[in-house]
Amino acid sequence: MEKDWIAVYSSDKHYQADLVHGMLAENDIESVVMNRQDSELLPLGTVEVYVHKEAADKAKELLEKAGMI
Repeated sequence: MEKDWIAVYSSDKHYQADLVHGMLAENDIESVVMNRQDSELLPLGTVEVYVHKEAADKAKELLEKAGMI
């Protein structure tokens, strides 16, 4: 991951990270989903959503309002 990107969400379920990614996009916040799970069949690990550090506060605020963090 390039510098200046911050993880704002982490889950063991890929679909939840996709929902966060979509919500951020709807609010004009660019994000990237990083799948750090070992396998699709046995998903051990996490899926993380990253945003640029300049958008991190706004992203976290949206996630808190939505009850996701």
